[in-house]
Amino acid sequence: MRYNVAQLMKEPVGVTRSYELDEEGQRLEEEWGQLHLVGTVQMLRTQRGVLVTAALRTAIPAQCSRCLEEFAEPLELAIEEEYFPLTDVFTGAPLEVLEDAGTFTISARHILDLLEAVRQAILLSEPIQPLCRQDCPGLCLVCGRRLGPEHSGCQEKEADPRWEQLRRRLG
Repeated sequence: MRYNVAQLMKEPVGVTRSYELDEEGQRLEEEWGQLHLVGTVQMLRTQRGVLVTAALRTAIPAQCSRCLEEFAEPLELAIEEEYFPLTDVFTGAPLEVLEDAGTFTISARHILDLLEAVRQAILLSEPIQPLCRQDCPGLCLVCGRRLGPEHSGCQEKEADPRWEQLRRRLG
């Protein structure tokens, strides 16, 4: 997901480039493993650099928050970031870039790398409580096994007698 944008940087403001992305094996975080990214990337030459707009799809490994099963969580990513060049494409002279922590840059060799923007988009898109499916029944509170048609049900455990006074009070 690295693009040489030297030619685009020589074009006038407003020129665009579009790319179809279908990349297998991107490793952005250790726990995600190798990702398959599919979608479109559009680059627009701006006065200061390149505006990248991307609509991507991928799936990351996740654990269901109800039943604890492992599954692939599909994600839709929307990226819109401006990248600033470190060097002038015509002269090779270094350019002044804001030293902001969130600034994306185009390398001195005019390579625009989308990996960090994609990694950040995945982190923002990850659900807090992933579900393997919307109607996941979860785990049995008594035996701890996964609920479903194969689970015959468990007898409710006898309550601890030390809590009886509280139970009567609450009603």
